Amino acid sequence: MVPNARQKEREQGHPIAVFDYDGTCINGQSGSLIATWLMLHGYLSPRSVVGLAWWGICYKLHLPHRQERARELIFGDLGNRPPEEVDRILVEFHDKVLVPRYRKEAINEIERRKQEGCITLLVSATFEVIAREAAKILGVDGFAATKMERDALGYYTGRVEGDVTEGKSKVDTAMTLATTCAKDHPWYLAYAYGDHHSDEELLAAAEHPFVVCPGPTLKRMAHRNGWPIIDWR
Repeated sequence: MVPNARQKEREQGHPIAVFDYDGTCINGQSGSLIATWLMLHGYLSPRSVVGLAWWGICYKLHLPHRQERARELIFGDLGNRPPEEVDRILVEFHDKVLVPRYRKEAINEIERRKQEGCITLLVSATFEVIAREAAKILGVDGFAATKMERDALGYYTGRVEGDVTEGKSKVDTAMTLATTCAKDHPWYLAYAYGDHHSDEELLAAAEHPFVVCPGPTLKRMAHRNGWPIIDWR
């Protein structure tokens, strides 16, 4: 760690580096990929497929939509299965579809930040089961993602528990996770990495924000704010 970094740590606390998942650590969006995979394997009803397609259009065009809706459609169909089977299906999807999409640059960047002394965190809107598997591959110190509600018997209800980890919620979740991983010692958000315009608040909160392979909206925000753009394609 360079002297200036050591001084910063003494003054402000432990440095934290937060990484988004979809489009940042992996090439693609796990939400659309899992919807397609589940459909092809017969896990989704035709009604859910139509609902997810419409939700995707609204998301792409920045039209009004509920973030919870896509998750509810998926777990509405999966929720009648034992929770162990649902988790197994999600892990199978991760291993078969997402593992080949991990970006070596992201893994190397996480390792580099750890070598600098950062606590590295993965904070994502993806499902918690997928984020848990991702954390193992990426080697982060902690992770947080969207939780799906369970009933008293452990079965998924089809509803999101709390908020989808996106936008302002992603910032709040990152702050809470950082406090936990830093063991209540002082810390500061040194680095943040994101690819989508919904990551704007997280990027703005970091001392050093990095925009990864952005879409047009986030690219304009990056130019406006002077945020570095990096290409991990």
